[in-house]
Amino acid sequence: MKRSIILIIGILLALYSCKQQGQQTQTAKACLEEAERALQDDSIRLGETLLRQAIRQSESEGDWHTYYISYQRLAATLSQGNAEKALQLMKKALQAYEQHPDDERNHIILLDYAGTYAAQVAYASDESYDEALGFIEKAYELAAQNRITDLMCQTLTSLANITWAEGKYREALDEAQRAETLATVDLLPGTLQVMGRCYLSLNMLDSAENIYKQIEPGDDVHLAYIVQSSLAKIALRRMGATKLEDDIDETFEQIEDFYFNALQQKDDYYQETLRQEVENQQLTYRSNLFRYLLIISIVAGALIIIAVVMVFRYRMRLIRQHQAYEKSELKNELLIQEQEKRQLQQEKEYQQAQLQQTGEVVAFLQNYILERTEVIKKLNLSNDSRVVLNQREWAEVERTLNAIDGNRFANIREQYPEMQEDDIRLCILTRLGLSNRAIGNIYCITISAVQHRKLKLKKDLFGETNPDVTLEQILTK
Repeated sequence: MKRSIILIIGILLALYSCKQQGQQTQTAKACLEEAERALQDDSIRLGETLLRQAIRQSESEGDWHTYYISYQRLAATLSQGNAEKALQLMKKALQAYEQHPDDERNHIILLDYAGTYAAQVAYASDESYDEALGFIEKAYELAAQNRITDLMCQTLTSLANITWAEGKYREALDEAQRAETLATVDLLPGTLQVMGRCYLSLNMLDSAENIYKQIEPGDDVHLAYIVQSSLAKIALRRMGATKLEDDIDETFEQIEDFYFNALQQKDDYYQETLRQEVENQQLTYRSNLFRYLLIISIVAGALIIIAVVMVFRYRMRLIRQHQAYEKSELKNELLIQEQEKRQLQQEKEYQQAQLQQTGEVVAFLQNYILERTEVIKKLNLSNDSRVVLNQREWAEVERTLNAIDGNRFANIREQYPEMQEDDIRLCILTRLGLSNRAIGNIYCITISAVQHRKLKLKKDLFGETNPDVTLEQILTK
């Protein structure tokens, strides 16, 4: 019965779990792919939501590759409006990769992104670029060790950017030129852009103009803006219009600040909207969970009540059966005890009868032996005449009694060495059952004298003061 109840509750919980899991049947990898498609279609909000869902899914599934890639994509999405948040996400991606490494190329890319975001944070807060340089230098070392050319170019370009931001224009130009020798078609525009910026900062206008003219922006509007604004700066410097150049820079800086502030406000709005949606989802989930738990509790309570009633009835039936069984067992036990008691009584009576018969036989044999002894015959035929026994005859009588009584008089002699020979002989005559008269004839004394000697022997030697106990009884014991 208990197993049935547990099974029913388990089925209800399983149905509820299946209902909750039915909403999350999509794998983390598929969720990441859907997020990337949304970002390509400029659906930033949907893309970020799907990336966060992919992070949760991949962590629960143990898909660590998708886990850190999702963090990387989310950091890249937030980098324009919130570089500090992007850096935090990228550090989480790096931590996940280092705990579950798979492809060293991905490791280098993660380090390069982390260094770029750390540089943005340092630039915005006017702090040290040491953390950014640490990430990028480690990424370049790994790329060089594994001889991955495109990543060597990319990390050198990032190093050049950070070195330029520190104001080390010559060192930045050297790193950019090294990157140019390794650049692929896709990476060349970015590398040339850093080189042009370095030439422009070093006031090498012809070299800077030559570099910017090599850049082909294509559909990249931001890169086209950088190229055209840089060429305009070069023309103004040649004309000596430094004031106008400063005004243009200030205007573009204000436009960029306005643009990034707008991105920041957009991100803040999205984060607040996302937080409210998460809270609404949690409230809905809790409401559904409470409803299902209430239903399950009611059903479980009803089942428990039914189970308790059935168990109670079952236990009462078992108790009645047990009581009946105990009564039957007690009755059988009493019958067995009565039978055993009767059997023991019969055995006892039989043993007593056997002992009595044995005692009678022994007594008969003892008397028979004594009656056949010559000395005993002599004593029995004496009547009232005086009987005189020599030393040999006394020894024969004592030897005969020791033989039939288990060395009784030998034990008496050993236990009471102070007894006189006459006392021993009085005990022997008493054991033979001679009357006081016959004993008096042997010792030539009166009957009262015999009684007095027996009483004195009983009291002084054996220590018996009870007048009801005779010398014959003492000797029998």
